[in-house]
Amino acid sequence: MYKIGFIGLGKLGIPCSQVFLDRGYDVIGYDIEHREGIETKESIKSCVEDRDIVFIAVPTPHEKEYDGSEPTSHLIPRDFYYDYIKLVLVEADKYMNSNQVLVLISTVLPGTIRKELSPLLKNTNLIYNPYLIAQGTIKEDMINPEMIILGGEISFTKSSYYGIVLTTLYDDICGKKVRYEMGTWEEAECIKMFYNTFITQKINFVNMIRDVSAKLDYTNPNVIADALAKSTMRIMSERYMKPGMGDGGSCHPRDNIALRWLSKKLNLDYDMFGDTMKIREKQAFTRAKEILKLGNKVYFSSDSFKENVDCTDGSYSLLIQHYVKKLGGQITNSDDCDVFVKVHQGDNVSRYDLFKKHIYDIWA
Repeated sequence: MYKIGFIGLGKLGIPCSQVFLDRGYDVIGYDIEHREGIETKESIKSCVEDRDIVFIAVPTPHEKEYDGSEPTSHLIPRDFYYDYIKLVLVEADKYMNSNQVLVLISTVLPGTIRKELSPLLKNTNLIYNPYLIAQGTIKEDMINPEMIILGGEISFTKSSYYGIVLTTLYDDICGKKVRYEMGTWEEAECIKMFYNTFITQKINFVNMIRDVSAKLDYTNPNVIADALAKSTMRIMSERYMKPGMGDGGSCHPRDNIALRWLSKKLNLDYDMFGDTMKIREKQAFTRAKEILKLGNKVYFSSDSFKENVDCTDGSYSLLIQHYVKKLGGQITNSDDCDVFVKVHQGDNVSRYDLFKKHIYDIWA
């Protein structure tokens, strides 16, 4: 069994290290404060030098006023504080080698490892392995995770040395049922951050149902929320989780516009649906700029809002075309184009690939 070291024995480090300890692994730890529940060493050196795997679980805090227990939206946005991680990484790296697996489980923003942390290392390669756990159920969440996230410098694979070590470890802790999501540092950082913030958006949306219901008669928010929670075809499913075209059709955009009006009429103090439509439009504007970098004469494979239908109501393709024209581009319906835009995933692009046209595939 692997010998494991844990640097940082706080709210995350203690329960996580105890999971490995309970499974029979040789586990030691280090923290600047005295901790109970695990054998501790007096220095980082003595915690890492004979270990197969070293986990770093030190905090990445904000200033106190940024924790969300008081209003924060008026404050200047701030990144996490990384000095604790940097100090630990530099010290651990002095006494480790490339055969040891150095694993960071603390939360960091996308881009942080490559820009700020990896350059500090001379002897080891850092693996990013953020945990999806909640206070109060840390051990349970670690043993029964929704997924194990693993990120490396270029990518991360099960067949690599580090992949074999860590998947062997987690297969033993979690069982063969565990789902692995592997990629680059940035991809792992993004999965962690967008997972958490997705939950925030979901909760905000459900609580808006409550706010709207409170302003209407004969409306129980739980009836509405329960109906949506059971909608496993589109809402609670993998559908619409492919980055690409924005939503369209005769319902979706107009429903957001109408609910924005209702929110204002009901005197809600926020404009979620207005922000939703602004984001939709900003994203279409960004797509238009990306297209025009490839050429000025643009052919769109379809004007319809959905594949295999003729309806153009609320078409996201037409919205992007609006911005292409606004930015000085030309929409053409002929093969004499600079750029071919693949609107739907099933649209055939082989003809334009043959003609050596620039193909803009929003789904790629």
